[in-house]
Amino acid sequence: MFNQNRSLRRLAAVGSLSLVAGCGVLSGSGPESGRPIVVGTTSAPSSLDPAGSWDGSWELFRNVYQTLLAYPDGATTPRPDASRSCGFTDSGNRTYRCVLRSGLKFADGDPLDAQAVKYSIDRIRAIDAPSGPAGLLGSLDEVRVLGDHEVVFDLNKADATFPFVLATPAMSIVDPHDYPARSLREDQSVNGSGPYKLARYEDGKKAELVRNDHYKGFAHRHNDAVTIRYFPDSATMVDALRSGAIDVTYRGLAASDIVALQSYHPSHSSSGHSSDLQLIDGAGIDINYLVFNPRDRWAGIPAVRKAAAQVVDRPALAFKVYEGTVDPLYSMVPAGLAGHTAGYFDAYGGPNISRARRILAAAGITRRVPLTLWYTTDRYGSETAQEFRELKRQLDGSGLFTITLKSRPWKTYVVGYQKGEYPVFGRGWFPDFPDADNFIAPFVGDHNTLSTPYRSPVITGGLLPDSRSRSDRGEAVEDFEQAQRILVHDARLIPLWQGRQYIAASDDISGGEQALDPSTIMMMWELHRKASW
Repeated sequence: MFNQNRSLRRLAAVGSLSLVAGCGVLSGSGPESGRPIVVGTTSAPSSLDPAGSWDGSWELFRNVYQTLLAYPDGATTPRPDASRSCGFTDSGNRTYRCVLRSGLKFADGDPLDAQAVKYSIDRIRAIDAPSGPAGLLGSLDEVRVLGDHEVVFDLNKADATFPFVLATPAMSIVDPHDYPARSLREDQSVNGSGPYKLARYEDGKKAELVRNDHYKGFAHRHNDAVTIRYFPDSATMVDALRSGAIDVTYRGLAASDIVALQSYHPSHSSSGHSSDLQLIDGAGIDINYLVFNPRDRWAGIPAVRKAAAQVVDRPALAFKVYEGTVDPLYSMVPAGLAGHTAGYFDAYGGPNISRARRILAAAGITRRVPLTLWYTTDRYGSETAQEFRELKRQLDGSGLFTITLKSRPWKTYVVGYQKGEYPVFGRGWFPDFPDADNFIAPFVGDHNTLSTPYRSPVITGGLLPDSRSRSDRGEAVEDFEQAQRILVHDARLIPLWQGRQYIAASDDISGGEQALDPSTIMMMWELHRKASW
């Protein structure tokens, strides 16, 4: 279902794969003591409370909190973590039951029982934070507790994706003694039951994690401590990696830095630190796409959207702008997931200006179409501005469009599209869970994640409910394929590219290949230093 094939490049002038494989340096010993592994990222948490964030904060949550289900050992479907077992108890996928492991405790020693699970889920809905994950629980009716170790989730409709929801870090279990029932925890502390406990936190700077001795779950920890450092940009982060200030980088590597690392020659700094590095290149399922506002005079015309789709040159974006570090995408469902199609390629093929002109002419449009494309300056990387300049070049160059580019920082950008101010705007999507449902459902309906109503009764009233009634997700593929055909026909959303995941690390670090779960969240406990030769 999820393509977990990964390759490793050792960033040296010679040697590479044969050296890495032949010497067995990717294997490691048990948990190590001593200095912590230092991981760099450009994605700092917006909140330390799981009820308050539906974003990159999940990276930290996965490591300090625990969920009923997770993705152990490369699994592509949810498996027990805090639970001993979970499953639907009815044929209609409306009653989901979990039995907890025995002896669970939070990091401070407080017991973790079924009431704590219910409390954690209930408070997400009670708080309903604007930036929180309450929207993931739309199918949940009630949480019931049966004794100390059993939790039952009653759903208001069939939802075979509910186990995937429970596996997201948004559903982290918190200690009722430390987290208010109807408001977010405001201090800079965490009390979870995950593999690590948060020893120290400096907002926007670093999080120091140490081994949680009370942890009981699937994770086999290969280290005793990890420090996560937050950087403002890719260049600063890569400089820290090269100097030896950090051991690993993840999230936020710019395309130019990735390319530079791929051809980087090792050297020794004046301090004696070896700058020999490795780059792990893995499949990703994050996507980037354009959104057309149906309320706009021009973007609301289907022929305009289809003509734009006919002109856009995805390979040019992938290779000219992103230097081959992303892949062209022809579907809202990325490659590697069951249900993926190449619908836009099947319908439009490659860029074809003559065909685009005929599409417009058939709708009575013979003049250049004026469109304003909006993008955010600080959310998806430094290449975003270049990407939109390339889109402008393509659309203007067709002779069919006159494109104006505008941009805003993310915080004000979000407000703008929520108000419907943008005719066309760019968005990225990091999935909540690795299922085709999560690349279709969030974007359709009257109240969707884009704040741009997309009424499609066939999808929202038929195909999605039908797909959610199928526990075997392979049986839902036909529903997803039909939904994508509708998305292609409407051309309200134009997929552009699919990301890849890159981890750059010093040469003495192992475990990077195993550290990414199917949602591309880093499991820090997989990282460790290589044994000596």
